Amino acid sequence: MSSDPWGRVDETGTVYVRTADGEQVVGSWQAGSPEEALAYFERKYEGLVVEIGLLEKRVKTTDLSAKDAQAAIDHIREQVDAHHVVGDLDALRVRLDKLVELVEARREERKAQRARQSDEARKAKEALVAEAEELSRSDQWRAAGERLRALVDTWKGLPRLDRKSDDELWHRFSHARSAFSKRRKQHFAQLDAQREEARRTKERLVSEAEALSNSTDWGATAARYRELMAEWKAAGRAQREHEDDLWNRFRGAQDVFFAARSSVFAERDAEQAENLKLKEELAEEAEKLLPITDLKAARAAFRNVNERWEAIGHVPRDARPKVEGRMHAVERAIQEAEEAEWRRTNPEARARAEGLTGQLQAAVDKLRGQIEQARAQGNNARADKLERELEGRQALLDQALKGLQEFGG
Repeated sequence: MSSDPWGRVDETGTVYVRTADGEQVVGSWQAGSPEEALAYFERKYEGLVVEIGLLEKRVKTTDLSAKDAQAAIDHIREQVDAHHVVGDLDALRVRLDKLVELVEARREERKAQRARQSDEARKAKEALVAEAEELSRSDQWRAAGERLRALVDTWKGLPRLDRKSDDELWHRFSHARSAFSKRRKQHFAQLDAQREEARRTKERLVSEAEALSNSTDWGATAARYRELMAEWKAAGRAQREHEDDLWNRFRGAQDVFFAARSSVFAERDAEQAENLKLKEELAEEAEKLLPITDLKAARAAFRNVNERWEAIGHVPRDARPKVEGRMHAVERAIQEAEEAEWRRTNPEARARAEGLTGQLQAAVDKLRGQIEQARAQGNNARADKLERELEGRQALLDQALKGLQEFGG
């Protein structure tokens, strides 16, 4: 018979292992010496030790799920309880019990993490809903529409909540988008109706203007054309595809009348030539305002020039487009400068840019904190994944900061 601290082999070849509950039969050995039998079953014990060690490492350093970890523990425990090895089985059970405690702790930690993530997703979706509901009342049709589309993309990137909460928030979010779309549709339908009404009004004005174009009642007809022009301006704009054609016909009818009147009143040619000279001088004076460096001063100076321009009578018909075009070019430059100034100082656009930049900065900071936490926990796979996400968010932040600089920020 042969023995060691953890097992023995009796004279029949039966191998025993010593445990806290007494000796347990390991198996029977008939192929060699008792020492060889003990060595064989001790090697099997060392195999279990290695297997437990590897499992301990996986639980501590990888994202092995609690379910899979528990299944592996149960599998090893079955082998320990079957006592087909020779060694300190009670020590193995102690290690397995501690491993169960660790797995349970990790399970609770992940449960808490999921709860935090769910809470963050809920808050993010509630914020999206609140913004969508506010946008639903906006009259900034293009900007609000673009922002709502961006909110949908953001929503899609967030994890789902429990079904009831997610459905309720989505219902509010969807309702806000539908309300905005309905208001926008009504607005443009009303705008279309107004433009159609303007088209009908201008068709009538064009018809009367064309009927008057051959009149020789110079004074009364000229006065009526002035009235028609006032009605034209009051009518508002027609649809784009009709506006230019109607204007060309309306202005063409007036041109026919006034050209005829000019030919009859030839004596006025000299006056018109003088008018042209004066307007060319004013156009030259206006052109000196370019390039615009002081918008306020340029606007006031152009207004003064324009008032003097309006006080001057007609110029020869063939010279009018050129001289008027010079004035219009200056006027357009001032308008473009005004629009650029408005865009630069628009508080609403600046606030949106600053808000987006703030959100992106917060997201970047948060991701960096999560990466540090994952690295500290040894979860390199999660840290690497978060770093890839950080690269995308940082690129968006850099782009937003560049856009903010356009506002002087």
